[in-house]
Amino acid sequence: MSETNQQAPRWIGGIEPPKELLKASGTQILEIECREQPQKLHELLQAYRSDPVIRAELKKLSELARRKGPVLFIGMGASYCSSFGGSVLLQTHGRLSFSEDAGEWLHYARPIWADAALSVLLTTSGESAELVELFKAGDDEPRGLICNNLASTCWKLAENKLPIMAGPEYGNATKTYTNATAAAIILSSEILGRPWQEEADRAAEAFTANLDPVFALRGEIEAFCRGAANIEIIGRGAAYGGAIMSALCIREMSGHRAAAHTGAGFRHGPNLDVDASHVAIIFALGRVAGLGVKLAEECNRRGGKVVLVSTEDHKATSQLFPVRITTVPEPWEGITSLLVPQALTLGMVEKSGCRLPPRFQYGVMEQ
Repeated sequence: MSETNQQAPRWIGGIEPPKELLKASGTQILEIECREQPQKLHELLQAYRSDPVIRAELKKLSELARRKGPVLFIGMGASYCSSFGGSVLLQTHGRLSFSEDAGEWLHYARPIWADAALSVLLTTSGESAELVELFKAGDDEPRGLICNNLASTCWKLAENKLPIMAGPEYGNATKTYTNATAAAIILSSEILGRPWQEEADRAAEAFTANLDPVFALRGEIEAFCRGAANIEIIGRGAAYGGAIMSALCIREMSGHRAAAHTGAGFRHGPNLDVDASHVAIIFALGRVAGLGVKLAEECNRRGGKVVLVSTEDHKATSQLFPVRITTVPEPWEGITSLLVPQALTLGMVEKSGCRLPPRFQYGVMEQ
């Protein structure tokens, strides 16, 4: 009698999806998961405030970070983007910290890994080959984990770990990015000994209040951006992480070319070839909001179009599409900045179709 070796399905997040979701399109999944973000964010904040296991993990990681050296956040893709809120907050308050690409760190930086006080590895799946390899390295460097999959290899290997608590995610990173960003900001706040609860609640309330109004503009934003040769997304500080995530979302879901830049990086590079074929989404947020507005004006003078995301009112023109969002404490703009590009992506795939089908199971994870 022949035997067949069939592996059990490797469901995203270790949870079998409801049957009705298995029939959903990529466009439907994107909107569902975008609209789940506020609830998942509120749930994470409540758990990080009161859950004794999570509170104990935050304390342990904070104690590890007291060692001499920088605090590193290491991830790839959306996980890498979500770490900027944590590293920027530490830098702003005088603690050396960096966000690093996991692949680059694995292959080039391990000889200096011992110089870090604490390395926090971020992976939504917990199965990314580079992150698994870093946990298997067997070195003595203090490591923590921020992860969404409690059944994953990384979760099993990690001694110190924090959950993302976003639930299974079947499309582009939306709620996992939002919650991982929040987790990184909270951890950095704990390391600094800064209270974070009030600021986090303000950010969550702003995110919730802004989602529907911004998403209601998606058709207008899509029409404004239609025909662009590519879309440049510009942010500073934690919002630079939002810019990288936004470009990934647009490219992955719609197939349209998009690229992320810091404000200074854009000014000293791509700004030189801005013309009527360009659309820039500029996050004029936080302490450097004025620089974002100035950059938008310069792009307009060169003939380019700008979607300006800001906390102030600006007059709309044929070249400027302003979107006002609520002010949040730094670095929480790393979350609220993402709403406009998410709305644009939804508008694009509703008009032209979704390039990425839903993913309900993990594929092969390789470098």
